[in-house]
Amino acid sequence: MHVPGDGAAVDVNVLGPVTAHVNGRSIRPTAAKPRQILALLALYPRQVVSASTLIEELWADRPPRSARTTLQTYILQLRRLIGDALAAGDGAAKEVLVTEYGGYLLDVPPEAVDVHEYEHLAAAGQVARDVGDHESAARLLRSALAVWRGPALVDVPPGTTLGVEAVRLEESRLNTLECRIEVDLRAGKHHALLSELAVLTTRQPMHEDLCAHYMIALFRSGRRWQALKVFNGLRGALVDELGVEPSTRLQHLQRAILNSDPQLDLAETQRVRIALN
Repeated sequence: MHVPGDGAAVDVNVLGPVTAHVNGRSIRPTAAKPRQILALLALYPRQVVSASTLIEELWADRPPRSARTTLQTYILQLRRLIGDALAAGDGAAKEVLVTEYGGYLLDVPPEAVDVHEYEHLAAAGQVARDVGDHESAARLLRSALAVWRGPALVDVPPGTTLGVEAVRLEESRLNTLECRIEVDLRAGKHHALLSELAVLTTRQPMHEDLCAHYMIALFRSGRRWQALKVFNGLRGALVDELGVEPSTRLQHLQRAILNSDPQLDLAETQRVRIALN
């Protein structure tokens, strides 16, 4: 991970509290709005982010008359932090935080930003899962989840763009977690999953996929009655909160558990997806 020209190590992290370092020295702004700018530019490394997008992020639909001047001041503050860390002055900082026509660009490689490391590992893990390489899939998905240090952009006041990105990233994290749990189920690790799934389904009692995984793990652990109790809890939450019944696939899973369907047995691990479709 390097900035152009001088081999300085750069890393920017947004999957949790925002951190940013050049040569091991923090360039994280203490003020909220410059931190917003840094986070937004880091999400799109080596891509121009327009001044109008940055202004909307900072002030939504009520920018002050001095918005562009104030934005330039924030950019100068960020460059000062970068220049101090580089110990090379403003000229070098301008090669990192670049002014382009109509906007600004953070010239760091994507792998210098934790989001892109996470997404690369998660995508590779899902490919491994799809081709049946459960060992590699589990390792890659665990590595992807380990990149996270807390909720995305947790210490940044979200504007229009960052708010959408935070939701997208949290949804991606949950999807990656589900994939890792599915891989562990396929690998016969149902006993090891029980406590984790108990916590997850307590936190998200209407999440059907997590409840389905928990039901299968319980069934395979010889706890059929608890698996059925999970279904009843899901049904009660959905009916009480939304006035709807569980999906057809969850009802099919309930019946399969009632009938001790052999497709749910450990011997049929590779067919776990059948029970969820």
